[in-house]
Amino acid sequence: MLAFVFLIAQTAIAQEGMPIYSDYLTDNYYLIHPSMAGAANCAKIRVTGRQQWFGDDDAPSLLTANINGRIGESNSGIGAIFYSDKNGYHSQSGVYLTYAHHIMFSRTEVDLNMLSFGLSIGALQYKLDETAFIDEPFDPIIAGIEQSATDFNIDFGFSYFLYNFYAHATVKNMLKNDGVNSNENGLYVYDNPREFLLSAGNVFQKYGSEWSFEPSLMFMYKDGTKESSIDINGKAFKQMDFGVLWGGISYRRSLDGAEYQDGTEIASQNLQYVTPFLGINYDQFMFAYTYSYQANSVVYNNGGFHQLTLGFNFACKKERYHCNCPAVN
Repeated sequence: MLAFVFLIAQTAIAQEGMPIYSDYLTDNYYLIHPSMAGAANCAKIRVTGRQQWFGDDDAPSLLTANINGRIGESNSGIGAIFYSDKNGYHSQSGVYLTYAHHIMFSRTEVDLNMLSFGLSIGALQYKLDETAFIDEPFDPIIAGIEQSATDFNIDFGFSYFLYNFYAHATVKNMLKNDGVNSNENGLYVYDNPREFLLSAGNVFQKYGSEWSFEPSLMFMYKDGTKESSIDINGKAFKQMDFGVLWGGISYRRSLDGAEYQDGTEIASQNLQYVTPFLGINYDQFMFAYTYSYQANSVVYNNGGFHQLTLGFNFACKKERYHCNCPAVN
């Protein structure tokens, strides 16, 4: 029973704001870091669809769509994110609007040395569908209708690029969730959805080689529940005649264990995900597939988490930097 509660709690906590999975690794860093709006040479459109536990009714699912790009020839960028997240009888949808500014420290654009700041303002609507409960035994808390509430929040972050190296730091959901005090039906899990994200990586390539490799890390801390986790990622790129073929693997591990009853003993386990992914860039189009497997002894379902990402680059400019920096060039 304790293990089941642990699994449900992990899913519920992920629903406070847009869930953070591994989709940022599919050339989608703007989805979690507002400072990436307009950082690249191209304006970008990315659409993702994620489905968990195929075959289970009301299993969690997530749809996101985002667009970002530079404002003309300026050093500023703008972007927008739309998402819809469903988990059983709970669901939420939201929109974020972003402004970012990029400061060049190098004398010319040939050598990449750039600091970026980004601010996103979001409007989120939470829903709890209680219509399926009207035939259950009477409970004064159950209204038998679709409850909803709207909230606003802010994300702020910065990114730094130096040749092939990059680092990001973002605070998501900076504002407290006041709706928890006015809603008695559990639409909000807690009133502090603030999250801290730190990520860094570097691209390595031997001179003249068609291959390049990108190790990276991401650390995530949830202020409201004092939980933390780390992503360890490895990514490889292969230059092809038609574009770029790339793929890799990500390992996410929670740094906080949860106890559960194993027979007559109390055991502990940490949440773990293993996520291989594969993508292709063809001309101005991008396609990627991601599969996540929960590698725990006790799980709700042995089925995986499937995600597709479609992308389109437009308004592209000539590559400005002599670096192996796929997120920018």
